[in-house]
Amino acid sequence: MERRAAAIAEAITIEQLDALANGSAFVAIDNLRAGYGKMEILHDINLRVARKQSLCLIGPNGAGKSTLLHSIFGFATIFSGRIRIGDERDDAHGDSHKHLDVTSLSPNEKLSKAGIAYILQDKSIFPGMTVEENLWMGGFLKDQPAQAKQATEMVFDKYPRLAARRKHQAKVLSGGERRLLEISRALVMNPEVLLVDEPSIGLEPRFIDMVFEILYDLQHVESKTIIMVEQNAKKGLEFADIGYVLVSGGIAIAGKGDDLLSNPKVGELFLGG
Repeated sequence: MERRAAAIAEAITIEQLDALANGSAFVAIDNLRAGYGKMEILHDINLRVARKQSLCLIGPNGAGKSTLLHSIFGFATIFSGRIRIGDERDDAHGDSHKHLDVTSLSPNEKLSKAGIAYILQDKSIFPGMTVEENLWMGGFLKDQPAQAKQATEMVFDKYPRLAARRKHQAKVLSGGERRLLEISRALVMNPEVLLVDEPSIGLEPRFIDMVFEILYDLQHVESKTIIMVEQNAKKGLEFADIGYVLVSGGIAIAGKGDDLLSNPKVGELFLGG
């Protein structure tokens, strides 16, 4: 698979990536080399995503998709390159957000200073805590318990399915409800950028649709910027504005989600076409 995928690689320029991000990158990665310990997995990766845009990363196992999310969030070893967040515009409070170099910040600093939240692919909720307590934890991570309680009520207003379970221990939730809780807990932290690792993994089809509806709402109503890894390439590319195909730690193809869906090379390898 890896070899066949490598054969479809195209020469990707920064100009192409800038154009896909509408010439206004909010998340920018320059020549990133990263991995774990001394092992380099990502080789000179560039990335551009605009504010309120969604990017889906697809590719064979071992291509470096999750490592790219880990690098942005601070879980991986970065050997060289830069990761920047922000743009030149003023936010709702009148604060000007210039590009902030977050390359060497810790995960906690990335959350508190740059508004980056990570929704893990493995189960990250606390099964012995209630749904409500799990949501409050999002605020404790940001050192803002009072705001967390307020944000928790907003989550319950938005998602009656969780509100009905607020006093239940998280371990009694269905798989789809647990994923909803994981996403909602990240929201309590009020991030600007959501890193989402395999949102559909292990879910029944009806819950997969629900999760993608929630992500759509987060992007288009809550104005979040979303970078996701998704094994279900068709679902991910249907959702996302832009897509990158990663192969062997590099970007093989980059394009609009719709263009990648209709690309026969992508279809043959990743879409069952």
